[in-house]
Amino acid sequence: MPDLLRLLAPAYIAVALLATPAAALDESLLTGTMAKLEPAVPAPPAASGFLNFDGSAGDLADYAGQVMVLNFWATWCAPCRAEMPSLQALDDALGDDGLEVVTMAFGRHNPEAMERFWEEAGIETLPLHRDPATDLARALGVQGLPHTVILDRAGRVVANLRGEADWAAPESLAVMRALLQE
Repeated sequence: MPDLLRLLAPAYIAVALLATPAAALDESLLTGTMAKLEPAVPAPPAASGFLNFDGSAGDLADYAGQVMVLNFWATWCAPCRAEMPSLQALDDALGDDGLEVVTMAFGRHNPEAMERFWEEAGIETLPLHRDPATDLARALGVQGLPHTVILDRAGRVVANLRGEADWAAPESLAVMRALLQE
């Protein structure tokens, strides 16, 4: 009997992985700007620490129980500037439903330049967090900007989107609503 269990274990694990929130995303939702969304096998991030705007320590665990849209950006990044208002719109649309849009400035940034970026982009409620040594970004596989990582309510990475997206588009809202239902 143990040999049978050894043979069936990989199949059992595969079925368990298919039952995860990322795998449960209906592929028909991955259209338009969400066609770039890359579902991942749910796993906790290798690192979770960052700095809050005021320099105090923050952790992704601070957002436990929420679906998190973690966006890495920079003040000098033109696609980041273009995308940020749609992240604010996503937060406005689904922030009361258990979704947190969390912004993470990639690398060293002048706090005044960060605030100016927010003002110019019309950002009113999104947090200003920093990853000055890019430790969090490296642990999450960020290789270019903008880069967005989606974490489920359990704090596991379930998807990545490399590059700019329209987070307020109907297809984006549909994907986020599906993740909120998990």
